[in-house]
Amino acid sequence: MHILSADDIRKAVPIAVAVDAVADAFAQLSTGRATVPLRVPIGQEQHDSHTFFMPALLAGSGADSAAALGLKIVSVFPHNAERHNLPTIHALIALFEPATGQALAVMDGRYLTALRTGAASGAATRALARTNAHTLAIFGAGVQAPFQVLAVCAVRPITRVLIVNRGRERAEQLCTTLVAAGVQAELRIVDAKTALAAADVVCCATSSPAPIFDDADLRDGTHINGVGSFTPHMVEVPTATLARARVFVDQHAAAWSEAGDLIAARAAGVLDESHTQELGAVIAGLVAGRRDDAEITFFKSVGNAVQDLAVAQIALTEAIRLGLGSEVRL
Repeated sequence: MHILSADDIRKAVPIAVAVDAVADAFAQLSTGRATVPLRVPIGQEQHDSHTFFMPALLAGSGADSAAALGLKIVSVFPHNAERHNLPTIHALIALFEPATGQALAVMDGRYLTALRTGAASGAATRALARTNAHTLAIFGAGVQAPFQVLAVCAVRPITRVLIVNRGRERAEQLCTTLVAAGVQAELRIVDAKTALAAADVVCCATSSPAPIFDDADLRDGTHINGVGSFTPHMVEVPTATLARARVFVDQHAAAWSEAGDLIAARAAGVLDESHTQELGAVIAGLVAGRRDDAEITFFKSVGNAVQDLAVAQIALTEAIRLGLGSEVRL
């Protein structure tokens, strides 16, 4: 069995490869070639934490991708930094041989989670944003932010990145990280109104319990990726925006069960399940994506294990080819 670290995964899977893998996984999900039970959450009130257990099976799509069977476990402990000097998120991914059930690999899931979440926004941006989009606004400057920027830059000709964050220090750190990662676009730290006045693509990667911008500031033709809120009590995007946007989700059942943005819009009577489409159906050519340059499109993702398995399978294959990681006998 192989053991892969975060650094092994980073070396094995470039962001553009992850975007392609996640796009293919979403297409499999929406065409019945994936089995994904709703994830099992376990909360611990004393820690204000959530731990999610996420199994999945991908059938594969011929020469383009191999079948994958596995489980992801991810824990979100928001007080870890101040209480234990530990990261907020810990995660682990296990892969098994689909034909025999044999354990194949265990790998770091924290880096892979950030990578595949960014890749989902890249896949959605490629499918839904205007082809000439050149200005990206990123809300939030946490672990997820650089992957959002890198993924969008991989699929659109982004020349300017506008960073919106409550604290300037974290925003400046994000700028440093993006420069080190090779981002060539102009980087600016701005407020929400300034960002939305120019943005063609918006990525929301915060843990906010309330909308992080005003709908009135949003331009026609903008594409939005919402990846930060993952519980019914977290909301990043205003209900008014969902009321006038075409809304796409990673998976209907999970999104409508867990996404606070959608649940709030349903409670307000402006959106229901019949008015959302799965991104995978767009990628598979079953549903139209953007219909004109004035349309606002919104992709809501709460995270799906097919993303993890698709990227993990590539990470394992490439790690073996490149001689990365360690091999152990159980």
